[in-house]
Amino acid sequence: MKARRSDNGGEYISDEFKDFCKAEGIRRELIAPHNPQKNGVAEWKNKMIMGAARVMLHDQGLPLHFWAEAYNTTVYV
Repeated sequence: MKARRSDNGGEYISDEFKDFCKAEGIRRELIAPHNPQKNGVAEWKNKMIMGAARVMLHDQGLPLHFWAEAYNTTVYV
């Protein structure tokens, strides 16, 4: 069984996500919220995605209401 860490900050605590993890055989380890030192990989990836989306918006001179599209594009790429 795979073990994955996530914080109790809100992104990973929905019932739908709990059911998904159970169905996939993923054992969840919940850590204290707002403690990125305990979940370095996820926090690093989120930081990199946010930075790339910010650069994309700035480089193309796009307004901030395109934030979600830039974020999704970054994840896709």
